[in-house]
Amino acid sequence: MLQEFKNFAIKGNVIDLAVGVIIGTAFGKIVTSLVEDVLMPLIGLLLGGVDFAGLMYPFGEAEIHYGKFIQTVIDFLIISFSIFMFVRIINRFKRKEEEKVEEKINRTEELLVEIRDLLKEQSGKRGLE
Repeated sequence: MLQEFKNFAIKGNVIDLAVGVIIGTAFGKIVTSLVEDVLMPLIGLLLGGVDFAGLMYPFGEAEIHYGKFIQTVIDFLIISFSIFMFVRIINRFKRKEEEKVEEKINRTEELLVEIRDLLKEQSGKRGLE
């Protein structure tokens, strides 16, 4: 069981996943700061000086902080859009790479057909001799 776990943990997928989580966490902190420290104050100014972080609704003894929720939604939208753009760029590079491989395979098939035809031609000429 220990050997199986070692094989699983060392495989590239687990390591790639770990790196992705670490980078994603760091990226999330950057975007959160962008939303809270840059975008929301600007949006607040455009809306007449509204501070979204301070927006709340008292509900009995509880306070519903819907301003923080608005910030979190904007945070999510920015992160998801950024990831979408990143994946889109990666997919574009993958498509180009796949097209190159497909083009190479097609050229190889063409060469094989030419070789086959030449061999048929040669064997036909030998039969006439």
